[in-house]
Amino acid sequence: MTYVSLGFYLFLALLLLVYFIMPLRFRWVVLLAGSTAFYILLSWDGFPMLLFTLLLSYGAGLLLAFLKERPQTSVLLQKSVLAVSILLVMAPWFVIKNGSFLLGHAIWGHIVPLGISFYTLQIVSYLADVHSGRISAQKNPAKYALFVLFFPQIVQGPMPRYAQLADQLYEGHLFDEKQFVKGMQLILWGFFLKFLIADRASIVVNIIFENPSQYQGSYVLVAAVLYSIELYADFLSCVTLSQGIAGLFGIGLADNFLRPYFATSIKDFWRRWHISLSTWLRDYIYIPLGGARKGKFRKYGNLIIVFGFSGIWHGSGYKFLFWGMIYAAFQVVGDLTAPIKDRGYQLFRLSEESGTRRLIQRIGVFFWVTLAQIILRADHLRSGLLMIKNLFSLWNPWILVDGSMLRLGVNGKEWCVLILSVLILFLVDYMQEKGVHIREGILQKAVYVRWGLYIAAILFIMIFGVYGYGYQTRDFIYGGF
Repeated sequence: MTYVSLGFYLFLALLLLVYFIMPLRFRWVVLLAGSTAFYILLSWDGFPMLLFTLLLSYGAGLLLAFLKERPQTSVLLQKSVLAVSILLVMAPWFVIKNGSFLLGHAIWGHIVPLGISFYTLQIVSYLADVHSGRISAQKNPAKYALFVLFFPQIVQGPMPRYAQLADQLYEGHLFDEKQFVKGMQLILWGFFLKFLIADRASIVVNIIFENPSQYQGSYVLVAAVLYSIELYADFLSCVTLSQGIAGLFGIGLADNFLRPYFATSIKDFWRRWHISLSTWLRDYIYIPLGGARKGKFRKYGNLIIVFGFSGIWHGSGYKFLFWGMIYAAFQVVGDLTAPIKDRGYQLFRLSEESGTRRLIQRIGVFFWVTLAQIILRADHLRSGLLMIKNLFSLWNPWILVDGSMLRLGVNGKEWCVLILSVLILFLVDYMQEKGVHIREGILQKAVYVRWGLYIAAILFIMIFGVYGYGYQTRDFIYGGF
């Protein structure tokens, strides 16, 4: 039962019906029951581990709040309790995700609790915020469980902070037609991104990446560019679906993407990409380490630690650590070369507001990010490095027009649909970058225009989406992280 399955939406319809029938003060209980059932259905084997982590972190939160309220408690004791609590919470994630790699043999079998990478960081932020006094510890264990288990986002984010989400979960919401329709709009957009872009692009990507030694030059370029698009569309899809599903209940989840491929630097890219993770890394690792306050050498060391952790969070093995280090290197080199680049732009009279300058910067960011994503997608670090080598080892652009692309699992009509869909995504991102509120604009149209657009979108997705006999929609990519 995934976010794009019929079974899930039957489950969702039943949950919505019960939610809006129940009195306001009990509606959070409906969400808790539905979220618990959802998790058990998807990850029964992983539920005991999640329950253990819930109980442990709930108790740790109460203890931290108790120590915070006692003036005579030493700061050292409070920090020690926080550190031990975080270590205990993170231990299952670290052992399950990285233990086999470090020890060289399997130590945990095949049981990996669903969403463990996401809910672990969510719990750590809760404990750190209780310790700092930014929030009060939740005394009701059932309400605390709902904060962690909330089903639209537990599988693959975004990772909400307690202060952002808790009150919305507990207060209960009246049915709001406008809010409900906005949620449906997001769900339709999520389906579009998943079925028309991500899953179709993955067909070509998988063929080339699974045979890294057989493809060179433009083949690798096409696969790398398509994977960058696939990863963005896939992750944006699952987050958009999460936001839309939560919106049906009147609950708002924060944006996790802000048009990352319109970034003008790698630093700007990480402000726009996977925002809940990048802000978590900033607030709970980078700033506590000193951030940029203690000189450039310390700043660069902190960046290396942050992106090293990001790599480990995404997966175990040298590949993910190397991927994280690539982004650390991009940040450091970008910072060191910034004065040189600025002088070059000044030489050609390209101001910061210049469209040409921004275009050059965006192309550069996309190029470097796409190189890094080759490593992320490759089966192993060695095959990823081989693909980067093969990218530059042969000049064969003619394969783009001689029919070679039609032998990669996607026929001519499907290529047209994919290209058109990517252009639609680009246009939507461009309009949003310019401040255009597309959903609000649609809601202001006449009712026959609105529903004409919705019906057209549904038909377009049903006719041109990648599904049908013998086809199974692919799991969301970040569900694997």
